[in-house]
Amino acid sequence: MELRVLRYYLTVAREENITRAAEILHITQPTLSRQMAELEDELNTKLFERTNRKIALTEAGMLLRRRAEELVSLAEKTELEFKNSGEELKGVISIGSGVSTVVSENLPDLIQTYLSRYPGVRFELHTGTAAVIKEQLDKGLLDIGILMEPVEVEKYDFIRLPKKDVWGILMPEDDPLAHKTSITPADLETLPLIVSWRIAEREAKAWFGGSTDNLNVICTYDLIDNVVPLVERRLGYAFVIEGALKHLTGLVFRPLSPEVSNTSVFVWKKYQPSGAAVQKFIELTRNAFKA
Repeated sequence: MELRVLRYYLTVAREENITRAAEILHITQPTLSRQMAELEDELNTKLFERTNRKIALTEAGMLLRRRAEELVSLAEKTELEFKNSGEELKGVISIGSGVSTVVSENLPDLIQTYLSRYPGVRFELHTGTAAVIKEQLDKGLLDIGILMEPVEVEKYDFIRLPKKDVWGILMPEDDPLAHKTSITPADLETLPLIVSWRIAEREAKAWFGGSTDNLNVICTYDLIDNVVPLVERRLGYAFVIEGALKHLTGLVFRPLSPEVSNTSVFVWKKYQPSGAAVQKFIELTRNAFKA
């Protein structure tokens, strides 16, 4: 299976039309059709459902699309890492994270400092859950992950960051609880709650005294972007981290009392060779948080 053919396949999948894809690729339509047929033969599976109007991917085709995107992305990144010329550092640094104080406050400073020294480097920022970030690190699709502790770090080298993320409740600014400086478990006993997986199984149970069975949890979530519209419509009170909230109009954050907080770590795969650009960024990060 050649990367060239995978690139052809991704173009067909995106355009949903062989003729249009062939025009974009600057090859003939019969040549492209033959390449796709040979790819199906090589994999011994049907990748396309063909109709008069368009081409749709089968279930196997959608799986190949995801794998092809990963392979092509990794190949392009590798090619860039080997195009360094002279003393000018070039390449791509891929960083995956959730939303946290570290990401909103520390990462921009690190990137700004780095680019002032190495303007030929490009960054790719990806947002996802901890499980997705670790999976992409293991596959080599990400160079660095920013994960909230606790994290199993046996497979990773890491830098522990001193900044902590504080948990609290997101609510409308005119809510009756908004006048309080902090929120206690008793305040939420009967209220509808929107809870992050990060807090539902561990911190919330401890904060509520060991049990969450009687809570009115109407929704759970992974990323804060999905939560804000629910809170705006007054469907529930959301457990969130303060660092995830910037410039929200009409909503307020109140910390939990007693405090619930987490620290974060920069992680990268152990024993996995990294390009010079990534190594320089890790060195910069280590020095920035040495104190």
